[in-house]
Amino acid sequence: MSEITLTISDENYVSQTAAMARRLLDMDHSESDDYEIHVPLELLRQAEREKEIWNLVLGSIAGISLLVGGIGIMNIMLANVTERTREIGIRRALGARRSDITLQFLVETTVLSSTGGLLGVVFGITIPLIVASLSEIESVFSVWSILMAFSISVGIGIIFGIYPARRAALMDPIEALRHQ
Repeated sequence: MSEITLTISDENYVSQTAAMARRLLDMDHSESDDYEIHVPLELLRQAEREKEIWNLVLGSIAGISLLVGGIGIMNIMLANVTERTREIGIRRALGARRSDITLQFLVETTVLSSTGGLLGVVFGITIPLIVASLSEIESVFSVWSILMAFSISVGIGIIFGIYPARRAALMDPIEALRHQ
């Protein structure tokens, strides 16, 4: 006999039935290890564990990418604030409030991160479609995941843009006008 297939009517009894089959086979084959028991449910659980590990690894990579992107946006906006120190001083001297300056730089950060988010969504949809057309792999998209990705992109931009915007708003107008 080369194979025995057991079918269980209730999924809850799969592990118990596999254990009973092992005990029965061990009684007749105690001196040799010439059989194997494959339990599809165990294979499915192992595949689910591997999927969880991959999700954790890919999530970590995505988190690091978001952090690096946020730091990049913050650096760009800090350089922007430094280059526009005189403009900020003139606006403040003409009556712009700190909230106006903060809002200006937060809008610029939002535009920057929205543009990056839109480009990411376009590439994130286009590349899998190209791969799907060249291979047998099917691409599946959901609207909520696209919206979530775009929202996270904009959110990260705003979060990392707050510090440069506040720094610009807190500049002393007299010192800003003296800046060359």
